[in-house]
Amino acid sequence: MLKDKLRKNRHKLTFYLKGISEIGLPRSYYINQRKRWFKCLEAHRSEGDIEDIQRRVNYYNQWQKTARLASGAERAGDFTKGKSWAYYIDMKRYLMAFDPSVRLFYQPGDVTRVTDQLTFLKSRPIRHDNHTSVLLKLNRVRHYFFVNDQQPFEHKKNLLVWRGGCHQQHRKEFVKRFCDHPLCDVGDSRQESSDEVCNKGFLGISQQLGYKFILSIEGNDVATNLKWIMASNSLCFMTKPKFETWFMEGALVAGFHYVQVSDDYSDLDSKVQYYIDHPEQAKAIVRNANNYVKPFLNEPREHLIGLLVMQKYFEKTEQTTPLGLRLWE
Repeated sequence: MLKDKLRKNRHKLTFYLKGISEIGLPRSYYINQRKRWFKCLEAHRSEGDIEDIQRRVNYYNQWQKTARLASGAERAGDFTKGKSWAYYIDMKRYLMAFDPSVRLFYQPGDVTRVTDQLTFLKSRPIRHDNHTSVLLKLNRVRHYFFVNDQQPFEHKKNLLVWRGGCHQQHRKEFVKRFCDHPLCDVGDSRQESSDEVCNKGFLGISQQLGYKFILSIEGNDVATNLKWIMASNSLCFMTKPKFETWFMEGALVAGFHYVQVSDDYSDLDSKVQYYIDHPEQAKAIVRNANNYVKPFLNEPREHLIGLLVMQKYFEKTEQTTPLGLRLWE
């Protein structure tokens, strides 16, 4: 438990120290860096990796029309911290690479509805009409905490585990139903619920990795634990995702990247038992999940994709000179 908390605290400290030092650099540094990266991208246009970059840029920013922004858009040069250093650092790293006169709409926090204006945000509903909601890799310190799991799948417990705060009704109902189930070790970890039957206290990530099956439950929007589960040697169980972030939850394939359970969890126990009985199928899904995670670990490439998402936004709103790479035509 202490080891997990120290590792998370070190992760946070590194993020904030590095982030604050980075945004203290002059804007000219980031503008020149962006130009170099885009020129390099143009020089390697024929390479296969460009296709994946193009696919991801157009996944995050699905806006295709050319249209000026409505009144009320914020000027990039006037962007301020607001309530969150985490969002500020992540957003500022992108904005510093563009002219301070460009304007944008931006909404921090857990976004669960489609926006009216073309808006940068962390999360959006998985819907066919979400093209005004433009995803960026925001709140990285919370959502992009990965693990290096050294424990083989076959050495783990034949149980499904989950710990978390039951702030939402759907989490409370799940825990109440399964906290005593013989195939599950699930519970509410909130201190204020310590006198309740289904409170099982805190369980660190390293302890949860001792289980073959780990459940991911959406909270206000996406589930924070999904990324580290899919990076581990444990098998991810979850309902069909309703929200997505930079991790592209809407692109995950049930039965290939994770085990999908029904929204009411009526098939949870039967699916846990199935993968206990079919470990090779379970390990195949784990391998697919690990491969899905790998591109998100390449930080320079991730930042380049984010800059391209922003470049497309400013091109489509007629605020910057087009690149000429035809990545979004």
